[in-house]
Formats: sequence, C-alpha cells, structure tokens
Amino acid sequence: MKLMKTAAIVTLLTGCAFTSFGASHAQAYTLMDLFRKKRPVAEDVQPLPGVQSQQPSQKQASKPAPKVSSPRYYTYKAEPLRRIQTAKATDPVVTGSVTSGDLPPMLRAERTDARQYLADVTVYAPGEVAKAVEGYYSANGKFIWTDGSSVNESAKAALAVLADAATVGLDPRDYAVQLPPDAFDSADPAAREKAMVDFEVRMTSAALTYIQDTVRGRIDPNKISGYHDFKRKTVNLAGKLKVIASSHDVAAFLKSQTPASAEFVALQNELAALEAKDDEQPRIEIAPGTLLKPGISNPELANVVAAIRQKGSDALKTEHAATLSAYQGTPDYTPELVALVEGFQKENGLKPDGIVGKASIRILVGGDTTANRIHKVKVAMEQARWLPADLGSRYVFINQPAFMVYYHDEGKEQFSMRVVVGSKSNQTYFFQDEIQTVEFNPYWGVPQSIIINEMLPKLRSDPGYLDRLGYQVEVGGQPVSSYNVNWYGSTSGVSVRQPPSSDNALGELKILFPNTHAIYMHDTPSKSFFARDQRALSHGCVRLADPRRMAAAVLGVTVDDVAKQIAGGKNKGVSVPERIPVYVAYFTAWPNKDGKVEYFDDVYERDMYMGRAFDATHAAREVQG
Repeated sequence: MKLMKTAAIVTLLTGCAFTSFGASHAQAYTLMDLFRKKRPVAEDVQPLPGVQSQQPSQKQASKPAPKVSSPRYYTYKAEPLRRIQTAKATDPVVTGSVTSGDLPPMLRAERTDARQYLADVTVYAPGEVAKAVEGYYSANGKFIWTDGSSVNESAKAALAVLADAATVGLDPRDYAVQLPPDAFDSADPAAREKAMVDFEVRMTSAALTYIQDTVRGRIDPNKISGYHDFKRKTVNLAGKLKVIASSHDVAAFLKSQTPASAEFVALQNELAALEAKDDEQPRIEIAPGTLLKPGISNPELANVVAAIRQKGSDALKTEHAATLSAYQGTPDYTPELVALVEGFQKENGLKPDGIVGKASIRILVGGDTTANRIHKVKVAMEQARWLPADLGSRYVFINQPAFMVYYHDEGKEQFSMRVVVGSKSNQTYFFQDEIQTVEFNPYWGVPQSIIINEMLPKLRSDPGYLDRLGYQVEVGGQPVSSYNVNWYGSTSGVSVRQPPSSDNALGELKILFPNTHAIYMHDTPSKSFFARDQRALSHGCVRLADPRRMAAAVLGVTVDDVAKQIAGGKNKGVSVPERIPVYVAYFTAWPNKDGKVEYFDDVYERDMYMGRAFDATHAAREVQG
C-alpha cells in the first residue's frame, strides 16, 4: 500500500506549478468561468464548495474539467523611436527678429549661427535618449562633436568605439553615424553648418543609445515572455551626457560603460575567439544506436576518439595527450580511453561514466556550430546586462540549461550540484531574488494550477482520492474529507496540502526566496532524476541533489546541524542570518569557475525568441537611417 501511495504521489505531484489567475479572480469565478475566461451568468453560478452531497447534476457532470494556463511567449515589440524635438533647443535670439549678425561679437552665443539649424534636424531615438538630447541642447550652447566647420577628435574617437560595438555583443548598425562630406560649395556655408548640426545631434543620440544598451541591454526581458521577470535598470543619460561633454577621453568613457564582471569579460573573450575561428571542421558521424561500454570492442570507437579530438577542450587534450597520441584506431575500449571519454563527458555536463550513449553522441556529432555558439554568447552577453553589474561576493546561481546550481562565497565558487528544473510545459522563470528562509520538514501546499489541471479530473470520478493519499483538505479554513467537497464547484476556497513525511513532494526541506511565481529550491523523494542528463522534469521549482549542503551553506551552519533539525520531525522555518542573492538564470553559454565558457542545450528555446527580439529591435531603429 505504501509503495502504491508513493508512486501515485511521485507520478502526479512532485514539484511546483504555475497559475495565471490571482486570488481575486479565483474567488469571483467558478471553475468553468476560469476555463471560459468570462464572468459567470447568474444561472451558471455553482454553490461554494463544502461538506455536501457529491452527486453532480446532469449539467455539471457533462462539463469538461477546466485548465489553468501557463505563461506564454510574446511576439517581441521593440521600443519605437521618436523624433528628437530639437526646435525648442534653438537659441531664442536667433529665432527672433534679431539675427546673430546684428549683435556685437561679444554678445553672440558660441556658434549661434549653427544653432539656428537645430530646428531643421530630423533625428529619431529611443524615448529616454531623445529626452536627454533635448535637455542638453536646451540648456547648453556648447556643441560636443564639432568645432567650427569640422568634426573634432572626440567625435572620431567615439565613432571608432561605436563601430566596434560587435565586440561587446551589440549591433554596430544601431549606432552608425555618417561623417559630413569634406567637399562643400564655399559659396554655401549654410549647407556646411546644417550638415555639422545634423551630425552633432546624430552623434549625441548614437552615443547615448550605445551607453543605454551596453549598461542595461537592448532587449526588454519582460517583453520576451511571461517567464521573464526583471526590473529594467535605470540609466542616468543626462548625467552621462554631461560627463561626455566635459571629458578629455570620450572613447575611454564609452568603453567603461560595458559590464566589467569576470563573467562578462570571459564571454567577450570567447566571442572574439569564435569570430577569429577558421571554417567549420568536417562533421564526424557515429553510427546510430551505438552504445559503447568500458571493456568492450566496437569499431565506432575510432569515430568517438576523432570527435573528441575535434570537440574536446585544449585542457582535456593536453591532459590525455599520451592516450591520443598512442591511439591507432583500434576497436578496444581500454581504461585509458575510458578516462578520456569520462573527461569529455564531465566538461560537457554529462554523467562521467564512460558509457557512450545517446547523450554523449548528441554532443560528439552534433553540438553547436561556430555560428550557433556565437549566437549563444551574444544572447548571454545581452542577458548578463539584465543582472547586477556585480553579482556579489556571496550568492546562489542557478543555470537552468546546465541543470546546475552554484554556491559562491568570498568571491569564488565553493561548490555546485545537479538540479531538476521545470519541464517545457511548466518552465522555471528567469528572475533574481533573495534567499530568506530554510523550512525543515515542510508541508506542501498544492498550487491551484495542480489542483485544477491534474487533480480535478481524478477527484470528479473518485472524490476520496486525496484522503487515501494522506492529503489534508480544508474548505474556508475548516478541515474536511476530500470525499465531501463539491469538486464541480469553485476551488477558490479549497486548500490542499501534503503533511511532512518521507513521501512529501518537497522532501526534508525547502529554501525560500519569496516571489510571485511560487518558486523555491527543495529536496525531493525522486532521487533517480538526478542521474539523468536532461533534467527539465519538475512543475517549475528547483530540486536539489544535495539539499542539506545548500541549506547548511545559506544558514552558515554545518550539515550535522541541518540533520538535527530534520531529525526533530517538526515543521520549522529558520531565517538565514543575512539575505543572499539568488539568480534563477537561463544561460546557454556561461563561464565555469575557471573562466572557460561552457555551452548547453536551449531546453526552452528561449535563445530563438532572443534572436527574434534582436531582429525586431534593429528593424525598429532603421527608421533613423
């Protein structure tokens, strides 16, 4: 009986879930209204659930069970540009009845004759950039990029930085500004002045757009999908522009705006190395269905070794140089070759067991082309800009595509462990928060999405289902039998929770960083999942392979101390001594603790949506051309 109970729990309920309906909606609508997404008509309102007869009416029984939807991905809509209102920055004396030529030289504003052409400039920019440009030229008579009738050295230095934007993961086309032509009709000095003023405004707009992009990113993450949750950084563009106007080294200032963290620098160096690579090497094929185990002979071993020569890191090939040099293409899978394969598996995030099966072959013969890796690195650089410039000396970093979590303290990685994250239909969000509490022997409060999507169909045919599994059901705060709840009515007043036990879906403990997505780290009774290479299996929360070690780290205690709390058997929450940043991240390219960039499968296909967002952003900016 206990075995059957455990199997049912693991199959149905292990993990967290998402819901797209708030409490107010859930209380106001019936289940069918949630399904139809409209307000109930009076005759369709079901009585509130409670202790009552379970014999549904014919009308109720004929209705299909509703579903709660997960967040969705959007068609990315880039920020539209607007025209910079330069007319209001024109010198009022020039636009009045008195021209600058009528004034004595000492009363003329600097380049007053040129400023009169500001009204004729047509330049488009993102809204915040346009506002900063307007503010500067309304308050300042000084031009930044031009001296008299020529472009100054600051402009030339800045243009070189903007043209080099690709090296920091940006698109140089978004900041391209054409120099004014050298040849002008000397009889038409006004044309020269107009061209210089147009260049002046375009340069300021391009420089500020570059700064804003390199500090916070081109893409608004919250427009990618409902799974992205970030507060966009605020960039003080007016302050940046004041610095540019007074700087003796504009190029250095522009370069200083790029993130300088060790992770970003590693990505930048990796991008440079990829861009410098020669053409792709020929693809090595390994026969489908190959299963290579230590101690056997298989002719495909030669292709496996050839693929490792091609795709293995320089460090791996150096470590196993003697083995690679001695190998003559024989089919015998010797211990030396097993060690080589294990090293390759480890550096690619696979279980280092020396068994070459589907997961290993996928990386050996597939993996990423150079072009794919370049895209992954550019996406990673963009996404890194969403995070703080400094992640902190102590933090927890969960990388979903890697199925790993990393604990950092004193400025370096202390340990890492395998995790299970949300399945493709129940994806884990991308956000940041702070760890606040460790809860021992937790209750598991079943989310409404699981009650509605997964439990409800079973409960309608078998109302006593939850009683037999040992779940606690409450209606309006009062404990009731699962059998006596009206499962054809609204579930808004119904709560279901699983008490602490060895079968509990959250295991021994959970680590909380309260957020609107109800995501946290926790233990699990499904330990076998950690042996899999692909671990997108949960309802959205993050399951830890070694939860006691993580709990001890965030609490600043020993693993033995954690074990004592668990052994007490009581449900208990313990606050961490100081809140710890946690990054629930999604990077298909990210440097390891040694600074080597590792690549991972795009399990949720989010890089594809990022690529579309890049294209949409550039298309929206082409209007400035």
